[in-house]
Amino acid sequence: MYIALYLTLKGNYYIDSMRLFIILIYSISLIQFVQCQSPWDKEKIEVKKNQENNTIISAKSIFSEGWSELPQTIFWKKIMKLSEDSVLINIASSRTIIKKIKKTEWNNQPEGKKEDFKDSIREIYGLDKNEKIYCTSGKKNFYRFDIIYPYISRGIESFEKFNVDPWYSQSILLIESPGQLTKSKSGAYGVFQLMPKVARDQGLTVNQDIDERSDFERSAYAASQLLKKTCIPQAKKILDSKKIKYKEDDIWFRLFVLHIYHAGAKNVAAVFNKIDPKKGGQYLIQEMWQNTAANFKNNSQNYTQVALAAQIILDEYIHSNYDYILDCVSMDNN
Repeated sequence: MYIALYLTLKGNYYIDSMRLFIILIYSISLIQFVQCQSPWDKEKIEVKKNQENNTIISAKSIFSEGWSELPQTIFWKKIMKLSEDSVLINIASSRTIIKKIKKTEWNNQPEGKKEDFKDSIREIYGLDKNEKIYCTSGKKNFYRFDIIYPYISRGIESFEKFNVDPWYSQSILLIESPGQLTKSKSGAYGVFQLMPKVARDQGLTVNQDIDERSDFERSAYAASQLLKKTCIPQAKKILDSKKIKYKEDDIWFRLFVLHIYHAGAKNVAAVFNKIDPKKGGQYLIQEMWQNTAANFKNNSQNYTQVALAAQIILDEYIHSNYDYILDCVSMDNN
C-alpha cells in the first residue's frame, strides 16, 4: 500500500514537473515570438545580465565578411580603448600603427624632431614624401560603452517602430555622442547629433527655450526619419546612377548610408563620382577611405571606420558581461 502510494505521488510529481517544464519552454518561445517580429529578427540577439534584458544587433556579419580584420578597423578599436594620455603614431592612408607613446613625450619633442621622425617612417615604409603621418590620441574617455549600452535597446525599438533598420540606431548611438548630451562645434546636439535645421525639418522643436534633440525618443524619431526619407533614398539614387547592385542589409550598403548621414549626399556623391566604381561591396567603402572630394575629407573617411570598430567593441562588451545570449528567432523559424 505504501509503495503504491509512493509511486502514485512520485508519478504525479513527475507529471507536474513535466507540465511546468513545458509551460516554461512555451513561455520562453512566446516571449521570443512577441519580441521578434520584424524584418531584422535574424540579426537581433537578446542579452540577459542579472534582471536586465537588452536587444542588440549582432556583429556576426562584420566578422564573417572580414571587416574586423581591416587595419582601419583594428586601428580605431585600439584608439577607442586607449587612454587619453597615450597616442598612436600611424600612417594616415592605411592606419598602420608605427608606435605607441605617451602624449607628453610626443608633445615635448621639438617640431623639427617630430618631422624628422615622420620622414624616417616614410623612408622605411617606402612612402611618398606627401604621405601624412598622424599622431592620434586615445579616446577611451569619450567612447563610454558602459553608459550608452542601456540606450541601445530603446533606439532599436524606436527605429523598428518607424520601420527603419535598427542597425543604424545602434551604430549612431555608439559613435556620435555616447552617453553624453554634447554639442559639437558645428551645432549638432543630442545622442544622434542632429543639426538644428535637420531636427526642425523632421518636426522637432529647436529654439532658445526648447531643444527636443535632448529628448531621446524625439531625437530617435528625427534620426530615423532623416535616414528613411533622405539618407537611404539618396544612397540608392547614387548607386543606381552607376547601376551598382546592393541589398539594404549589406554591411557595405549600411556604411554607405552612414556616410550620407554624416557628410551629406552631395559630398558622398562627389567622392563616389571621383572613384567612379564599377561595383559595390567592401571595395567601394575602402576606396572612399582613400579618396577625398568636396567636403568629404578625413573626418568623413573615419566615420564608418569608427562605426565598425564600435560594433566590434560592443560585441566584446556583451560577451564579457552577460548571463546568457539568445538569438532572436520567431516561432515561424523554430
